[in-house]
Amino acid sequence: MKTIKPIKLGSNQKETDEKLTTNDSSYMEERNIKMTTTDIAALWKTYIQNTAERCFYIHFVQHLEDVEIKSIIEEALVLDETIIGKIESIFEKESFPIPKGFSDKDIDLSAPALFTDLFALSFVFRSGQVKMPHYTNVLSKVSRLDIYELFKECLFTETELHKKALALMLSKGLYDRPPTMEYPKSVEFIQHEPTLLNTWFGEKRPLNCLEMAELYQDIERNAMGLILLMGLIQVTKDKEIKDYLLAGKKLAQSQLDTFDKLLKENDNYIGFPTTMEVTNSTVSPFSEKLILFIISAANSIAISTLGDALSVSIRKDVGAKYSLFLMEVMKYGDEGLKLLVKRGWMEQPPQPIDRREFYKS
Repeated sequence: MKTIKPIKLGSNQKETDEKLTTNDSSYMEERNIKMTTTDIAALWKTYIQNTAERCFYIHFVQHLEDVEIKSIIEEALVLDETIIGKIESIFEKESFPIPKGFSDKDIDLSAPALFTDLFALSFVFRSGQVKMPHYTNVLSKVSRLDIYELFKECLFTETELHKKALALMLSKGLYDRPPTMEYPKSVEFIQHEPTLLNTWFGEKRPLNCLEMAELYQDIERNAMGLILLMGLIQVTKDKEIKDYLLAGKKLAQSQLDTFDKLLKENDNYIGFPTTMEVTNSTVSPFSEKLILFIISAANSIAISTLGDALSVSIRKDVGAKYSLFLMEVMKYGDEGLKLLVKRGWMEQPPQPIDRREFYKS
């Protein structure tokens, strides 16, 4: 396999960042500034997620035939491994335990391809939609400058990779654009918003652009999740885990059908084409621990995105549907966490000492 170099920053920007990173590191060593809980949380969560994602990229690379898609997947793999290495370096300098996360032990390299090349490209694109907000959120919380610089670089490289994935999807005719709308002629203000009861019984205004955008994103997210679940169900032999995945598939399909129906109301949308991107393989390339984790992680993302959608939905029937699905997804996620704990696969996030133990006589 050829070596793919990570995305390079511009020369001037790179020199500036190297000086900043060097000065920041020296400053940290001189002052011996410990990591805060927000620093630790950001590094720990990113490490766990990237080690899990890395396993999928390794599997994809083994079987990809499309040269352009393979190049992007290889670049994504290098970026993940680079970030993992930098986080390990920080933890080692701090004498902080390196998380277990996921490794080559969670991949069966002899397993046939489970997904098509097109799914692999969609996986990178969807991953970028998740990781860019994550890095942005992290940057607003971390306090040590060397860790800030790390996540600033993470955001930059992930943005560039996501742009490449989008461009390739567009060039191959794979990207389904969100619904369009006629531009308004003037600015208007809401004069009347019907009650939930009236909305259900026919008094409905057309969806606004904020509501349409969120509905489309949730359709896209669930379509991707549905394909992922179909592949994992196909290769999972453990009955308890398979039953859990089947319940997830039913929940994803329910959201797809509901949101799809809402968007089709005003003839502004013809439907999201969900194609079969799963092969006929029945050999699992992933450990059951990794399978459960990736669905648990996807569930956490769903809670966040449903909450965001609910916060901007003015039409009451749309908000009510989001609220109902939010409760269902939270319940489903809780069942997944119980399974992880039951199997001994739930890695404990770093915790401070329990000072209440000192107060016991």
